[in-house]
Amino acid sequence: MSFSTKPLDMTTWPHFAALVERHNGVWGGCWCMAFHAKGVGAAGNRAAKEALVSEGRAHAALVFDGPACVGWCQFGPNGELPRIKHQRAYREGLTALPDWRITCFFSDKAFRGKGVAAAALAGALTEIGRLGGGTVESYPEDTQGRSVAGAFLHNGTLAMFEAQGFSRNRRIGKHRWVVEKRVAAGGGTSSPPQSGGEVSAKRTERGPS
Repeated sequence: MSFSTKPLDMTTWPHFAALVERHNGVWGGCWCMAFHAKGVGAAGNRAAKEALVSEGRAHAALVFDGPACVGWCQFGPNGELPRIKHQRAYREGLTALPDWRITCFFSDKAFRGKGVAAAALAGALTEIGRLGGGTVESYPEDTQGRSVAGAFLHNGTLAMFEAQGFSRNRRIGKHRWVVEKRVAAGGGTSSPPQSGGEVSAKRTERGPS
């Protein structure tokens, strides 16, 4: 069995919206707005997110099981996703900003533990390559020797990122790391793809959420 991934754009927005609506807006009505510039509150987050998508200012790799969207990985350039967590610790060791950030994952509650997050991460890296590549950074949690519910691993696990070739840069919390990887350009233009093109990702690794 395999998942497929597609970029979030207006052709895939209905599938993304259906997944969020099945989960009551996700995380108290966030609609995956928390890492963008300050949101407008749960009541307005849906419209705000749709506006960003329509303007090409919100990026994600959506994971599909057949026709149904079952998860995503959000990514984007720094200006698109400025509100990362652990800001003080992050700035203390900062030497250069990355080209891209991967900020969060979400999986349908019926698909957690089935590799959705790993598929989403692979899809995000493919899309970043299509958009020109560059240095990619994220902030996963080290779960080695600990039991953490997948629903709370919004940034993914350190092990999952290392399996995708990321290296540790520095620690920014008791269990939180900055990880980075250089992604080569290829397979697309420098503007957000609008075709909804698919890439495949096998269910080979347990995802975090």
